[in-house]
Amino acid sequence: MHNADVDKIVRGAVKQALAEKSGVVPGANITLKAARAIIAAVFEAAEQMHMCAIAAVTDGGGNPVAVMRMDDAYLASYDIALGKAYTSVALKMPTKTLAKLAAPGGELYGIQHTNDGKIVIFGGGEPLYRDGKIVGGLGVSGGTLAQDTALAQVGKKYWEDILCR
Repeated sequence: MHNADVDKIVRGAVKQALAEKSGVVPGANITLKAARAIIAAVFEAAEQMHMCAIAAVTDGGGNPVAVMRMDDAYLASYDIALGKAYTSVALKMPTKTLAKLAAPGGELYGIQHTNDGKIVIFGGGEPLYRDGKIVGGLGVSGGTLAQDTALAQVGKKYWEDILCR
């Protein structure tokens, strides 16, 4: 997915998001309303990519706020999406970045075997920041590595450009 496509998807949701913005970002925590809005943006992009996904949003402590599954998405993607959201909060980095560090010979090689197996070391997870502080995480699973990574970036961009404005 190209940046122009991401921008188009985000712009298409601006009108609705601004109308619903009240109560979405009341403070430092991600609300259920915000989590649902992020997931809706991700699912809209997934539909445009002709794929099904599962998306998970956690709070700043890595606790689930919302996890949703598109019809026909892979059931195994549930745990993966939640793991990606948790990982991006726990390690304060996108899981795509972690993948490089956790590769054989990398500084964090083997990290996926820690934290009771909750660490996921491939793309599709993004930390969510507000005013420079991590307030949550987003995990997306169901497609290829490139698709999951692109969808997570759509959700992160929606959070930053729409909900946090």
